[in-house]
Amino acid sequence: MFDTKGRGKGHEIDAMARLLFVTSSALLLQAAMAFVPTSKLAPMPQRTATRSSRTGLRMAATPAEYKACYEELLTFADKNNCAPILVRLAWHDAGTFNVANAGQPFPARGGANGSIRFEPEIKHGANAGLSDALKLLGPVKKRHPTVGWADLMQAASAAGIEATGGPRIPMKYGRKDAEGPEDCPKEGNLPGANLPGQQTGPFDDGTPTPAAHLRKVFHRMGLTDQDIVALSGAHTLGRAYKERSGLGKESTKYTDGKHIARGDGKEGHGRKGGQPWTEKFLKFDNSYFTTMYDEKADPELLKLDTDLCIFGDEGFRPFALKYKDDQAAFFADYCVSHAKLSELGAEWEVPGGVTF
Repeated sequence: MFDTKGRGKGHEIDAMARLLFVTSSALLLQAAMAFVPTSKLAPMPQRTATRSSRTGLRMAATPAEYKACYEELLTFADKNNCAPILVRLAWHDAGTFNVANAGQPFPARGGANGSIRFEPEIKHGANAGLSDALKLLGPVKKRHPTVGWADLMQAASAAGIEATGGPRIPMKYGRKDAEGPEDCPKEGNLPGANLPGQQTGPFDDGTPTPAAHLRKVFHRMGLTDQDIVALSGAHTLGRAYKERSGLGKESTKYTDGKHIARGDGKEGHGRKGGQPWTEKFLKFDNSYFTTMYDEKADPELLKLDTDLCIFGDEGFRPFALKYKDDQAAFFADYCVSHAKLSELGAEWEVPGGVTF
């Protein structure tokens, strides 16, 4: 009896001792881990995400997710022949930036922040028709929910350039998004234009000439004369619609739906109507410069005063002549200017942005 009871109590004491040892060891290990440098720990799977904007957290997409979205946009722009309006949407979102406000908190400085998706900005006169671009991108956004609106717009623009034969633009992603109508800038940030000979007074911003107007608008963004001319070259894509801008013809032989507008010779046109700057208005090349320079160009092609001034102004002319004669030089400089525009005013979820 004695020996049996004695062994039982001894076993109970041993078990309690082992429990205390294990518990205290676990606590010591947990405390020690707090002092282990992170470089010594096994790497954890990471997303490219950080603390977000003013009201909480937003997980930025991973490089792989941005790449998948971009590749879908390439196919999307090509299949739907919608590159011009995608480029215009992104440019008008970014073009509200004012370098004088660069030190202001996001998003008061304007720029590429996705605010154009809200009213009243989308209803500004210069943005007429761009609600159609937002509708086009809606299903893509649903398929790529981790990609923010500001990034989606800029990715769609770059994809539109590449899908129509232009260069791949070195882009960065991870922009913070504007969050509501209160983030929309005031109207009047984007460039205007006139048909040659129709200007009867200063532009709305008070500038007396087309060249002065372009400089006031783009220099306000922090862009240069070279950027102005290079970016003007994107008018090789698209058309002016009279019901949107009040400029151009209702329709031309190039926009009646029968003309081959793509550079690859395939059928594809987009909606009918409007007046293009170039014959192949779904092909990205340097034909904008050759057309604007050619005094005998088909009068069915559009030439605005802000187009012609790039050859008439002494500061713009050297760049325009260079791009007319050298498409490779145009592509190289265009990539720089497009990327610069796409980053205006941006605040990054990940320091330095995300590339793929």
